Amino acid sequence: MYTQTARVASEVGLHARPAALIAKKAQEFEDPVFITRGDETVEATSGLMIMTLGADHGDVVSVSSEDEEAVKQVAYLVEQAITPL
Repeated sequence: MYTQTARVASEVGLHARPAALIAKKAQEFEDPVFITRGDETVEATSGLMIMTLGADHGDVVSVSSEDEEAVKQVAYLVEQAITPL
């Protein structure tokens, strides 16, 4: 399993728009992608589940998967300053 930490760059945290974009990216991969904050882990293919983590701007999360490229791409999105609509 590959794991990479990422700092949430979005000013709104992993809320609706950032979570939806991350979930869309995670759905592109065959292997499941997970995001962990503290002791809570959710599957990254669900924007709603990502939002339940309550990750705010500046929080550090871990992205993990059996697919190294999936980890890199999802972690990259977490680290982007995605703004709300």
